[in-house]
Amino acid sequence: MNKEIEVRFLEIDKNELIKKLTKLGAIDNGETTLNEIIFYDPELSWLKERRFVRLRTIGNITNLTYKSNKDQTVDSAYEVEFSITEPQEAVKFLEGIGLVAYRHQEKKRHTFVAKDIVIDIDTWPKIPTYVEFEGPSEESLKNFSKLLGFSWSSAVFDDARGVIEKHYNIPIGEMKWFTFKRWE
Repeated sequence: MNKEIEVRFLEIDKNELIKKLTKLGAIDNGETTLNEIIFYDPELSWLKERRFVRLRTIGNITNLTYKSNKDQTVDSAYEVEFSITEPQEAVKFLEGIGLVAYRHQEKKRHTFVAKDIVIDIDTWPKIPTYVEFEGPSEESLKNFSKLLGFSWSSAVFDDARGVIEKHYNIPIGEMKWFTFKRWE
């Protein structure tokens, strides 16, 4: 099973966090823009069930992902992801099997790696920047969070959609475009 163990902390000071990560010796993998298309079933039952297929392009690399996170806990996300070489054919395939290209979205992501923890600093349109830590266990995430000065009591276990909808009242689940230039 491809279980993800992750936590988010909202409204961070990005520059301050980068200083702390650099001081810890985290490897800076740089910042990039992620362009994504989110697919649901035609009835949109997947939207309510908190699962989707995502086609994500970063530069010239495209990954196809199935993700499910019904419970929204530190270790409830299930993900299957693989690289593809022909994104337009993937869109045709997904639509051919009945899925609907529902939303186009983008975000900027600055990634660091510190031992066995992946740190993604995400900047989406219209909301403050937040950070996501992903690691091998809840305990490792708790320890790493504490090391960086984050209180576990302020940890958020919602996925990105949950963060955007619950914490910033933006109905991204109903939107067709959530990009830096288009928001509808």
